[in-house]
Amino acid sequence: MAEEEKNQAENSEETPESVEVEAKEVKDEKEKIQKPKAKKTRKKKPSKEVELKEKIAELNDKYLRLYSEFDNFRKRTIKEKNELYKTASADVILSLLPVLDDCKRANKSFEETDDIKAIEDGFEIIFNKFKSILNQKGVKEMKTIGEVFDTEFHEAITKTPAPSKDMKGKIVDEIEKGYFLNDKVLKYAKVVIGE
Repeated sequence: MAEEEKNQAENSEETPESVEVEAKEVKDEKEKIQKPKAKKTRKKKPSKEVELKEKIAELNDKYLRLYSEFDNFRKRTIKEKNELYKTASADVILSLLPVLDDCKRANKSFEETDDIKAIEDGFEIIFNKFKSILNQKGVKEMKTIGEVFDTEFHEAITKTPAPSKDMKGKIVDEIEKGYFLNDKVLKYAKVVIGE
C-alpha cells in the first residue's frame, strides 16, 4: 500500500503542462455535454431561418423568371407590331396592282387609237374596277350634298349663299369626297355650306 501511494504521488505530481492538458480535457468534455443541447435549441431557429431563406430564394427565382418572361413577351410583341405595320398595306397594294396593270394597258391603247368612245369606255372599266376593290376592302364614299353639316364627318372650306331656304346650314357643294373605312371616318369631306 505504501508503494501504491508512492506511485500515485509520483503520477499526481502536477506540472504546468499536465494541468493545462487536464483543463483542456475537462473543457472539451463540458463542451461535448453542452453542445448537443445547444445544437438542439439552435436547430429549431436555423431550420426556420433556413426554411424562410429557401422560400425567399424560391420566390426571387419565380419573380426573375416571370420578369424575364414578360420582358421577352414585350419585345416579341413590339417586333410583331413593327412587322405588322410594315406589311399591313401589302394586302391592299396587292389587290390594286391589277388596276395599275390595266392603266398601263389603257395608256398604251390610247396612243394607238383615235376613238374617244373606246377611251372613255376603257377609263370607265378601270375606274369601276378600282372602286370595286376599295369597296371590298371596306372603303365607302360619304354622301354629303344636301346633308346637314356635321363636324364629325365634314370639313367646311367656305360658306356660300344657299340656293333655297331649306339648304341653309346644309352642304351645297363638295370640294373633296369623304370616305369611311369600316364605318370609321377615313377622310373628312371638304364641303361648302349654304347660309
